[in-house]
Amino acid sequence: MRTLSKTVVSRIDASLVASASPRWRKVATVVAAALGEARGSAAGLPDVYYARRVRELVAAGRLESFGDLSRMRYSEVRLPGHHRGEV
Repeated sequence: MRTLSKTVVSRIDASLVASASPRWRKVATVVAAALGEARGSAAGLPDVYYARRVRELVAAGRLESFGDLSRMRYSEVRLPGHHRGEV
């Protein structure tokens, strides 16, 4: 994988967070939405790179997760701090 600048990674992260919502969403859905917005150096990156960034965002507390994050279709994320209407 090519080396990406911090600016590109920050844009990818921002797109992933913007694609999340207060309600649980499948990681695959969030990744697909962010991929659809990809431009420049982020265009053409594989979905697994975006999924890895989701795991980093969860570790940093920018997203909350449920399920197995190593499997996009079997895990969900949401924006933190939204605990009404739990699954």
